[in-house]
Amino acid sequence: MNRIIEKKDLSENVVQMVLDAPEIARKRRAGQFVILKTDEKGERIPLTIVDSDSAAGTITIIFQVVGKSTAAMAKMKAGQSFTDLQGPLGNPTEIENYGRVVCIGGGVGVGVVYPLAAALKKAGNHVTSIIGARTKSLLILEEEMKQVSDKLVVATDDGSYGFHGFVSAVLQQMIDAGEKIDRVFAIGPVPMMRVLCNVTRPHGIKTIVSLNAIMVDATGMCGACRVSVDGKTKFTCVDGPEFDGHAVDFDLLASRLRMYLDQEKQSMEAYRCQCHGK
Repeated sequence: MNRIIEKKDLSENVVQMVLDAPEIARKRRAGQFVILKTDEKGERIPLTIVDSDSAAGTITIIFQVVGKSTAAMAKMKAGQSFTDLQGPLGNPTEIENYGRVVCIGGGVGVGVVYPLAAALKKAGNHVTSIIGARTKSLLILEEEMKQVSDKLVVATDDGSYGFHGFVSAVLQQMIDAGEKIDRVFAIGPVPMMRVLCNVTRPHGIKTIVSLNAIMVDATGMCGACRVSVDGKTKFTCVDGPEFDGHAVDFDLLASRLRMYLDQEKQSMEAYRCQCHGK
């Protein structure tokens, strides 16, 4: 249980793992996540379940190395186990046949939007997916997204592959062209989700975002993951992680995500020194 079955690098600092988790694999639904710890003193890390295989009893996760805990995770190998693995947590995505939907993923957020696109496609929706990255070498899951989409558009900030520009520009072009869009699902960095919501708001296109708020216990007890939605306090772990993007206070979310930047940098530097010393 909690054993790493398979591990591979998807791009620079982005890692995919297949974990032995039969109970979670049987129950998980698109949009839900797990909390895991590398060891007894490790940080509790929330990660979306990208895929699952109930027959094999496995789940797939994808993460980006951004700090000490994810750096430690990236050093783990197939055969090793996590001390704790809890899930599935959070509310699953509301999957219905909305009609024509657009699924947008930026950076590692592509790994989060993939199970949503797959579930929406299975429910009978016409799925247009837009995925983006800073440059071609950082793009992940292109083939997988192509398989669950009726149409896939790839965008890179530097123009090294696909559309030259941001995913928001692709969406704006679709709207300007008069394409019918019944719902948008947008997952990625906070600035990206904020811009996409600004694009869809004037047209009244409902836009669902998945928030990556700071999280500790994931049971609604600690309040660390609180966000403001439609002027009301919500807890990402039990009320989310998905919310109506037009109602999210992105300024507050961005501010809270920056709260511990100094401590995170210090922790990462100490970890690097420790590894270098070894």
